[in-house]
Amino acid sequence: MEWWLVYLSLGAVVGFFAGLLGIGGGLIIVPALTFLFTIQGFPPDRILHLALGTTMATIIFTAAASLYIHNRHGAVNWQIFKYMTPGIVIGTLSGAFLAGMLSSTVLHVIFTVFIFYVATGMLLKRVSESEPDADSNQHFYHRFSGKAGFFAAGSVIGVISSLVAIGGGILTVPFLTSCRIKIQHAIGTAAAIGFPIAVTGTVGYILNGVTQSCALPEYSLGYVYLPALGWLALASMITAPFGAKTTHSAQAATLRKLFVILLYCLAIKMLLGLFG
Repeated sequence: MEWWLVYLSLGAVVGFFAGLLGIGGGLIIVPALTFLFTIQGFPPDRILHLALGTTMATIIFTAAASLYIHNRHGAVNWQIFKYMTPGIVIGTLSGAFLAGMLSSTVLHVIFTVFIFYVATGMLLKRVSESEPDADSNQHFYHRFSGKAGFFAAGSVIGVISSLVAIGGGILTVPFLTSCRIKIQHAIGTAAAIGFPIAVTGTVGYILNGVTQSCALPEYSLGYVYLPALGWLALASMITAPFGAKTTHSAQAATLRKLFVILLYCLAIKMLLGLFG
């Protein structure tokens, strides 16, 4: 089988939705890589770790491409980014090292439950695209006074994002919109925050994998499988800008519904995987 073509196709889909929703694409990549790595005969007890680590590394590129487009639209709040990043870095590193200590089965359960949670949340909670942005920063600062609030929020988002290999957008966007940040600006800022999450998480998964005594597949750097990373990153960087542009169009709502359906399908596939 031409694995490079499979990884390239997967990257194209992931990149588009990463740009569209301000997410790193991990909710799609991890189940897909788990399936593909199983077919390729990778060590069963390290498959999910490899999928998580490779996904984190891929998010570096999808987040960077998505961030570039959102910033051009003026949709990134850099002050929020500055206050949340220290917590993001500490939380993400902690989550990556915690993942290394957990078994593949436990990680499988955590990831499956998280997908169901996210999909259901997106289905039930609809945020108006036309929500006013007036005084949004004032609302934000009233609800989270000082740097401690931003640090705490960033830490929690970092830990969870690292454990399930996401760019944090699915957590960051609802957090910001609950503070009455306009949805487009929340997505843009989430894309920016996804970059330090991805970089820090990748470092953590590489270090974890390097210190393991078990044999990992050839061309692996810790828990990052480099052949998959290369093709996923190439395709996702090409398609992420198209997704980011679509965020500012009328098609975004319909595509989000399709994304929810896709998440449910992936969650069911992961759930069935728990039973062999």
